Amino acid sequence: QVQLVESGGDLVQPGGSLRLSCAASGNIFSINAMGWYRQAPGKERELVAIFPSRGRANYADSVKGRFTISRDNAQNTVYLHMSSLKPEDTAVYYCNARVVDTQNRYLELWGQGTLVTVSS
Repeated sequence: QVQLVESGGDLVQPGGSLRLSCAASGNIFSINAMGWYRQAPGKERELVAIFPSRGRANYADSVKGRFTISRDNAQNTVYLHMSSLKPEDTAVYYCNARVVDTQNRYLELWGQGTLVTVSS
């Protein structure tokens, strides 16, 4: 069994910064892409940033230049560094990972979600 555990959501003022973390654990053979999605109230879930196993990270246009995704392969962890936060960044942020487990099964996993609220 493989699971994702997220942390880091909080209430932050506009212009502030926050870092989200997501750690994958369990019967992992390899991890392909890891990334972050978000869902604001009344809106569909959208991609924020994704880090493939190879190549460069991809970002939503709305967060380019403000958010940075990074990955620690040794710890099976992905981070989302968010700066210059805006009220419209308020959402539940979900970690996503595409994993091959030790039984050679391809799994797409979601974290439980962590709430980021940007408000004064």
